Amino acid sequence: MLNLIIQDPTVPLEGAEGISESISLLELTLNGGFMMIPIFLLWMLGIYVFVERMMNIKKASQTPDDFKDRIRQLVTASDIQGARLMCVQTDTPVARMIEKGVSKIGSSLKNIEVSIENLGKIEIYKLEKNLNLLATIAGAAPMIGFLGTVVGMIQAFMAVAQEEGAVSPKLLSGGIYEALITTAAGLIVGILAYLGYNYLVSRVSKVIHTMEYNAIEFIELLQEPQKK
Repeated sequence: MLNLIIQDPTVPLEGAEGISESISLLELTLNGGFMMIPIFLLWMLGIYVFVERMMNIKKASQTPDDFKDRIRQLVTASDIQGARLMCVQTDTPVARMIEKGVSKIGSSLKNIEVSIENLGKIEIYKLEKNLNLLATIAGAAPMIGFLGTVVGMIQAFMAVAQEEGAVSPKLLSGGIYEALITTAAGLIVGILAYLGYNYLVSRVSKVIHTMEYNAIEFIELLQEPQKK
């Protein structure tokens, strides 16, 4: 059984001679070599994309609770201009879709449906913007980390090959652990980007479902006078 001991690196282990060297996170990162630069850039890009998308999706999902009821009242009262004004004042994908439908009132129901559907596709594209970039980061970061490890291992074994006489274990182990840093960093960035991507996709799916539900209700509202 493997026992893992977590200890302050500045405190020596029992029975060990001397004081173990303390290595900060920054020093550990710098030891990863030049391949840590693209991984760091991907990390920063991933944070930017996640925060930017999260803010936009949150804004898109904030349709007022009484929006549908007020639109229903205005359309039923034939107050088309009032309904359009309310939609314009509500800056959400649902409001823009309804505003498009309201502006087409008077034409055939088929034309209204097509207009709402086309605008809905544009709104979905806006919601999903840059999500593929986050997915790319989730796949690219671990691969770059692995590439950095391979390059580091090559350099470590080249150093061993150039060493004359007995090879110091410290020389070999030092080169290997530095090479593995890039893989660990790449995996961390990739996993976080993957989790962020899936979370944003789930949020977008909820907004799309709300858009579809409201569009269907609006079409049914326009059909009500024909049923009477």
